[in-house]
Amino acid sequence: MNLQQPAPLIPPVHPDVQMKPLPFYDVLDVLIKPSSLGASTAQRYHQEKYFIFALTPQQVREVCISRDFLPGGRRDYMVQIQLRFCLSETSCPQEDNYPNSLCIKVNGKLFPLPGYAPPPKNGVEQKRPGRPLNITSLVRLSSAVPNQISVTWAPEIGKTYSMSVYLVRQLTSPLLLQRLRMKGIRNPDHSRALIKEKLTADPDSEIATTSLRVSLMCPLGKMRLTVPCRAVTCSHLQCFDAALYLQMNEKKPSWICPVCDKKAAYESLIIDGLFLEILNDCSDVDEIKFQEDGTWCPMRPKKESVKVPSQSIPKIETSAPLRQSSVVPHSTEPSSTKKADVIDLTLESSSSDDDDEEDTDPPLKKRCVYISKNEEMHAKGVLTYQPSTVRMPNVQGLDPSYLTSTLADYAVPFHPSTLASIPTDMQSLDLFSLIQADPQRIAVQCY
Repeated sequence: MNLQQPAPLIPPVHPDVQMKPLPFYDVLDVLIKPSSLGASTAQRYHQEKYFIFALTPQQVREVCISRDFLPGGRRDYMVQIQLRFCLSETSCPQEDNYPNSLCIKVNGKLFPLPGYAPPPKNGVEQKRPGRPLNITSLVRLSSAVPNQISVTWAPEIGKTYSMSVYLVRQLTSPLLLQRLRMKGIRNPDHSRALIKEKLTADPDSEIATTSLRVSLMCPLGKMRLTVPCRAVTCSHLQCFDAALYLQMNEKKPSWICPVCDKKAAYESLIIDGLFLEILNDCSDVDEIKFQEDGTWCPMRPKKESVKVPSQSIPKIETSAPLRQSSVVPHSTEPSSTKKADVIDLTLESSSSDDDDEEDTDPPLKKRCVYISKNEEMHAKGVLTYQPSTVRMPNVQGLDPSYLTSTLADYAVPFHPSTLASIPTDMQSLDLFSLIQADPQRIAVQCY
């Protein structure tokens, strides 16, 4: 009896595969619906398949209008042509998943895959994390010329992949936050019922929880919550800030709850109404405590309630005389500071006599400054106030009346003269005899 071998199963050209929706993209049109990347018996190691699509005039117009020029000559589009890969599974919406050794060419030009593949582990090449691919820059934005996509991959036993192309509009995190607010706010009574359920005593447990402390700080940015939210799939009461959570997933989409590290998709996020009431009622508290009946109370730090004791006031009064006494010795004993300046700590002294000699030497050196000049000037009968920069011309005998009137009106720049303040009973003194004792030293300043 001849038994015929069953023919290999050929995957359908367009399987009934649904892609998981992306929060930051709105699908405008489907350019290529999910198409199977079927394995061919002729090509054993690498498979290659071609896909063709064309744009309508309306689609070309929408893409061109959304174009934005970035620094460096780069272009960015808010309306994009998006390429996605996934497993050919029809049981549930599929996430992005790349085949092994994937290579993509759009209109004959190689498209670089985003990011770097993780390093090989145990000699096996690891797969890249799946993400949607924006191929707008390589697409011909014309309704008259079609576009061709070439896909090359390495087949896997027991796995089949699908490829699809969409026309999408990229969204921003503020727009998603606005849509989250439009969904509504969770009723505060729902959160209170959850609190009562958590704090209900379990008869089988020996430990009973009577209160629950919750922080009002976001675990992502360590800042106070502004839009408290959490996923309905999470069992904890702790919330995180919706605005910061959306901003982080806009840069690197992971959609992981920062509290319990479980999946927290955008569709499952809700804004907690009870936490909104708490944030509005107390603006100076970072932590609260829930009671068994669902009520809450703020947890204030102990250091804020500490008052200044009255005993500290007389301490300030008693310290005032000490402060004054500490200043007086500094002015009355200036020699103590001078001793510290001349002591050489590198030398070892054997007796106190050597220290006294070191203390008395510096004042003797300071007394020798300018003594010879002053004694020489006083010996010749010159006036004691004599600037060093004044010239000394030779002047013959002068009329006493002329000298008296001139000296009375004389004033040295920057140094006020003291001759104008001479008493009237001393103005009759004969200064001419003193000046003529040495006519070579008469000082008349010339400017």
